[in-house]
Amino acid sequence: MIKQFGFIRATLLLAIAAMAVLGLSPAYAASGHQLDQDAEAALKALYDSSPGAKALGDKAKGILVFPNIVKAGFILGGQGGDGVLFKRGKKAGYYNSGAVSVGLQAGAQSFGYALFFLTDSAVKYLETSSGWSIGTGPSIVVVDAGAAKDISTLTGKSDVYAFIFDQKGLMAGIGLQGSKITKITK
Repeated sequence: MIKQFGFIRATLLLAIAAMAVLGLSPAYAASGHQLDQDAEAALKALYDSSPGAKALGDKAKGILVFPNIVKAGFILGGQGGDGVLFKRGKKAGYYNSGAVSVGLQAGAQSFGYALFFLTDSAVKYLETSSGWSIGTGPSIVVVDAGAAKDISTLTGKSDVYAFIFDQKGLMAGIGLQGSKITKITK
């Protein structure tokens, strides 16, 4: 019983520490200029490695790029990072992506992801909502490396496509479920 209490206490302390660090992330966020550069470089690297992403980018009404999402957890976890919305190649706003999770998980990792908005209504939903929870609103398809080779502008029939890239770290599995995207000012 005492060992169980110690494990639960250690888990809670770790979760509180992780949430505190993630909660402070806006204070340590990169400047708008640095975030712009990071997002542009991440998008270019994605295009270089995935012709499917480039094909969708050419058709997209907007592209939201999160160059560095940090995810950490031990039973309770969290992830977060800032991104840039590009419309017609121009910066159109800044957004934050955050999520909290519970389950059998342990580790830490970083990754980037890009959301390709193929309809004006999907971009409008992002811009006018007070926070978009992935899984509600426009339909989204997460594209894996295998499918990315076969995607073309003709097969892009969903509102939003997501590409996850540049994964680093030790964490079992990755997903965007439960992520909330909120507009921020820089």
